[in-house]
Amino acid sequence: MGSAKNTGSAARKARIEEMRRAEQSRERRGRIVKIAASAVVVAGLVVGGVAVVHAQSGKKDSSASDSKSSASGHFVAGADGVNTWKGTLGRTHVTGTVNYPMHPPVGGNHNPVWLNCNGNVYDKAVKDENAVHALEHGAVWVTYNKKASAADVKALATKVKATPYSLMSPYDSQKDPIMLSAWGHQRTVKSASDPDVNTFFEKFVQGSQTPEPGASCTGGTM
Repeated sequence: MGSAKNTGSAARKARIEEMRRAEQSRERRGRIVKIAASAVVVAGLVVGGVAVVHAQSGKKDSSASDSKSSASGHFVAGADGVNTWKGTLGRTHVTGTVNYPMHPPVGGNHNPVWLNCNGNVYDKAVKDENAVHALEHGAVWVTYNKKASAADVKALATKVKATPYSLMSPYDSQKDPIMLSAWGHQRTVKSASDPDVNTFFEKFVQGSQTPEPGASCTGGTM
């Protein structure tokens, strides 16, 4: 059993590393395209960029705020300490504010632009709507409030920076000092050294819950 688990872990790490290399390749290609298109007017670039984002998602956009169709249901606590959302999680792109039924949110309608999640650590609160889009791409979101110790915040930041498809930010209104979120899943951990941190990352970074596996975690918004 131990050998099989180690093999699975190694395969996941290899897959994530392959995705990181693909991200870097996309970034290089993106820079070349930007240089080649430098003579194009700014308005054309904006329109083209929005069209690309919309084409990638294939989902309907709305400029109105969304409070009813984003998500419905409730969390169900698992024996492993992970809360799983039972119900629906919308995936429509909206440019307005979304009133999520859980905080931090684990899914629902979201902004067309994802939050960069290639091991990004944010020292200020981020917009839920952009972070949820990152979860849709298979990222794990580490959040903490003012009750979390400085040592734990530092240790978690180190882990996130070393992990593609993860991000971290403060979230003052959450109920516990440290929380981990993935699309449709969430749990509280006691500290940065809690073994459940690694377990959550192993299972949910680009895990089977991911609606859009392999989608970019760079090129979004900071």
